[in-house]
Amino acid sequence: MRFRDRTEAGQLLGHELSRRFDSRDDLLVLGLPRGGVPVAAEVARSLDAPLDVFIVRKLGVPGHEELAMGAIASGGVRILNSDVLGYLPVPQQAIDEVAAREQAELERRERSYRGSRPPLDVRGKTVIVVDDGLATGSTMRAAVTALRKMEPRSIIVAVPVAARQTCHEFRDEDIELVCLRTPEPFQAVGLWYDDFSQTTDQEVQAILNHERRSEDTHAAPGRSG
Repeated sequence: MRFRDRTEAGQLLGHELSRRFDSRDDLLVLGLPRGGVPVAAEVARSLDAPLDVFIVRKLGVPGHEELAMGAIASGGVRILNSDVLGYLPVPQQAIDEVAAREQAELERRERSYRGSRPPLDVRGKTVIVVDDGLATGSTMRAAVTALRKMEPRSIIVAVPVAARQTCHEFRDEDIELVCLRTPEPFQAVGLWYDDFSQTTDQEVQAILNHERRSEDTHAAPGRSG
């Protein structure tokens, strides 16, 4: 039931996705940093699809930061959770202050991971959003909500492992989901990996740089083979 590491998990997930998708030029794979990126890299290689990151930052309620009152995401998207803000009113100034702090961190990561290169355009694409697992799924929900505003053709969430209840909830919410394993009891994503060491910013950079060099080589004029 366990994966050796994120690389193996990504290879197995990529194999499953390659069975479902023919070679297509409209596929785009997005990894959620940090841990989703090594998994997404293997998926992108299996599908021969471009790879990018999609950064989501939770907006925690002041004083109760574990409770999400919304999220911001790559592309300038801000989402507020009306249910949370309905029973726990937060002044607009406080929301803006939290959003400004998280926006600064999002921009730092964008610069760190992407440098001067612009994000890939998702409009009209079939977007596969990858993470290393789903527990509550709150970050992935925010990513899907944000991506929908960017007008992709379709969105598929793909993970190696997830809590069974979360999978049911995603499908009830009409979120297309590909998941390899739903062990019970679930408890935490990291329990289903032999090696679940933290992915660093430097590792994310290295993966993205490697994928971009490969894409540039494929795109080079006059390349034989």
